[in-house]
Amino acid sequence: MATTHLSLPQLAADQAQKHVTVNEALLLIDALVFLALVDRDLASPPGSPLEGARYLVAGTPGGAWAGHAGHIAVFQDGGWTFLVPRAGWRAVVLDEGAEILFDGTRWRPVVGLASGAATSVRVLDDEVTLTGASVDTSRVIPNRAVVIGVSTRTTQAITGASSYDCGTASEPSKFGGSLGIAAGSTNAGVIGPTAFYSDTPVRLKANGANFTGGKVRVAIHYLFCDVPAA
Repeated sequence: MATTHLSLPQLAADQAQKHVTVNEALLLIDALVFLALVDRDLASPPGSPLEGARYLVAGTPGGAWAGHAGHIAVFQDGGWTFLVPRAGWRAVVLDEGAEILFDGTRWRPVVGLASGAATSVRVLDDEVTLTGASVDTSRVIPNRAVVIGVSTRTTQAITGASSYDCGTASEPSKFGGSLGIAAGSTNAGVIGPTAFYSDTPVRLKANGANFTGGKVRVAIHYLFCDVPAA
């Protein structure tokens, strides 16, 4: 037997080795309470997951995640446990700073949810190691995102360049120009809301000379419109 909402295993009358069932239930509670997901964009398991790490399985999954699209994958005791969501479950996606809701069919942003459509505020961040004349972020401004700004923090002192610009390939200083190279330097590069119609990396461009070292954390702040449900 299992509980109604979380499918926790229940003890049977006069059951032997009660600790096995109790520990299984405690592990499920530990996975589900304060549900914080590392990522929701992966369709295959990460290489070295931390114990207890939770992911929302995306796309058409493969490997150990095959057949579990839309499920919560929890890494426990060296293997994967999969939890099937129920209507009303909420989770925080840590790498986006976004809260999502399972509506019984699919996961949706919480903000502005109506008739399956939603307007959500999201953040994507990426730490970039600097080398050469310019470096693009690996995480990109998504297609159809309305960007309100890109902020930066120099996490490791930059060498080679005297300053750097933050923008895109076509607009090198769109989010800030002549930014600081000292560790701890920051910039909140707000702009008038701007729609992007293709996946677009943020580019950091060296000024004065090429980058020879240093790291910058880049955060993309944007609005996203999810279309109505069928």
